[in-house]
Amino acid sequence: MLPADPTRFTEYREVSRRIRTGSPEEAAAELDRVSHEVRRSVVKMIARAQLGHIGGDLSVTDILVACFYGVLSLDPEKPRWENRDRFVLSKGHCAAALYSTLAHCGFFPMAELDTFMAPLSALNGHPNKIKVPGVETNTGALGHGFPVATGCALAADLDGSPWRTVVVLGDGELQEGSNWEAAMTAAHYNLSSLTVVIDRNRLQQGARTEDTKRLDPLGDKWSSFGWEVREVDGHDHLALLKALDRSTTGKPVVVIANTIKGKGVSFMEDRVEWHHKVPSPDQVEAALAELAG
Repeated sequence: MLPADPTRFTEYREVSRRIRTGSPEEAAAELDRVSHEVRRSVVKMIARAQLGHIGGDLSVTDILVACFYGVLSLDPEKPRWENRDRFVLSKGHCAAALYSTLAHCGFFPMAELDTFMAPLSALNGHPNKIKVPGVETNTGALGHGFPVATGCALAADLDGSPWRTVVVLGDGELQEGSNWEAAMTAAHYNLSSLTVVIDRNRLQQGARTEDTKRLDPLGDKWSSFGWEVREVDGHDHLALLKALDRSTTGKPVVVIANTIKGKGVSFMEDRVEWHHKVPSPDQVEAALAELAG
């Protein structure tokens, strides 16, 4: 298991405090700054490794940063703290964005990001809870993370524990039937401590989701399954923070976060080929320049 980074953790704790207690303007500015830093790290990681899923990494970044800096109760120095909130990235192929976020929080040293996808690195192409602090469960086989998260929430409910569970799904992942079994189960048990966030970028490997297998009307589907539905701009940090509030209805919550694949890099945005295309050196330079602000 990788060690924590105390210096980075101290910075994370202070930034998180300002986001949670400061003015909306201050919170938005901090979240925007961190998101740019996380995206820059992602571009460098994938360029170095010559592997990855850069489009989905960039679309989910704002969601991850909002969760880790503004919502979840976590301690990077004690990643297995009993009362921590549980976070599951079900779209595990976007591990680079998760690793970058975890490193920025101090779960492990930033220098480890340079080893992404390298032989024997802890930072595999999909998250591994045995090797990486902050990872609750191994994910990547789509349709598995949500059922595990539902089990976590059910365990908390049975134990009367205060922690909550947040799971992030890709929208193409919703074509897996196991997700709808989990959705039925969570609603049946009224798991109000469970929040699903859908990275709704409308693109999957090779095509648009609606051309592959139609998901809309997505909110109506979740509502019919017994969920409290919230829909937001997935790149609006303040809207995300509000949407990630605990349930007000006693039902589990689903946040449909409308995002753009490749967000932040103009030539990648809403382009299906950037699902797992690797940028050239010139494209890396251009991407980092766009993400510098």
